[in-house]
This record gives sequence, C-alpha cells and structure tokens, in this order.
Amino acid sequence: MAEPVTVGFLVRIEALPGRETDVEDFLQHGLTLVQDEPATVRWVAFRFGPSSFGIYDAFPDDAGRQRHLNGPVGQALAENTGTLFEQPTIEPVHVIAEKSPI
Repeated sequence: MAEPVTVGFLVRIEALPGRETDVEDFLQHGLTLVQDEPATVRWVAFRFGPSSFGIYDAFPDDAGRQRHLNGPVGQALAENTGTLFEQPTIEPVHVIAEKSPI
C-alpha cells in the first residue's frame, strides 16, 4: 500500500520563448532527482499548454516537504530561473483527499 500524503506543492513554470523543449527535458531529469528522496512519495510533471508546465509533488509531512524544497530539485529550479523559465510559482498545498496508488 502506498504511503499516505498530507502536504505538497503545486509548481507552475512558464518557459521562456523557444525554451519549451528544454523545460520538458528539465522536468524529465527532475524525476531522476526525486527518485533519491524517500519523503517525496508523489511527483508528477505535466504540461498545461504550449509554454506552461507544472509539477505536483506530495509528502507524508511538512519535514519531507521542506527537505525537498531545499534539496536538488529546489536548487535546479533556482539555477534555471531566467535561463529556461520565468520565476516559478511554488504554492504549498494541504492534501484533503487522495486516491492512493496501489
């Protein structure tokens, strides 16, 4: 049974003109970074539209969420802001209900 989650982040990313493919590659690489984070129990990258992307990630507790924010993915977001995308919007969320993966 999957570990339940209580908190997460919803991240919105707007690619700079002509950098859409690079942002997609960046997000695919992000998956490899979170594989080593035991407290990141859900992580999904997606595309809203031609240049708009997002990440949803979830954690069992706030300590895991903060470790993730201060870890490799948070660093990568900071390092690529202004190069691949505009300043991301990172919204903390509290999970109310979830259909857990098997």
